Amino acid sequence: MNLEEGKKQFIESWGTLGSSWGITRTMAQIHALLLIAPAPLCAEDIMDELQISRGNANMNIRMLIDWGLVHKKLKSGERKEYFMAEKDMWEVVKNIIIHRKKKELEPMLRILDELSGVEGKDEESEEFRNVIRDIKLFSSKADTTLDTLIHADSNWFVGTFLSLIRK
Repeated sequence: MNLEEGKKQFIESWGTLGSSWGITRTMAQIHALLLIAPAPLCAEDIMDELQISRGNANMNIRMLIDWGLVHKKLKSGERKEYFMAEKDMWEVVKNIIIHRKKKELEPMLRILDELSGVEGKDEESEEFRNVIRDIKLFSSKADTTLDTLIHADSNWFVGTFLSLIRK
């Protein structure tokens, strides 16, 4: 496989994987392209490489910036905006966790808080509250674990992960 084939396969695979993170395929493909680019790219470069429209490129670049996965890079003497990906994989993973947590886990915890106050003394109400309490307990532990992961450094994470898989 030559470099161009490898790049194409990586971009396609990263795009597919992106939907598992809760981002669009195009957003993940732009991220992949910027990850492997040796220098920052402008929107036109991204549009040409991925064969996407300007609107699609701009919207997805802005979302990647919001996620902290892409940064603007200014080039002196240039009017175009250039973009580069965060290449520290630990930072990438942390930023994805932060966004997924904010988008999915935190709203669910708020709903579970509301639902835990369901009234009633009958068996069905009691069972409902028990199930909600169990889900809330698990979700709260997941939230705490993700907070610990977000605030940890990569050496701690790798060491902990390796000790877990050795057992």
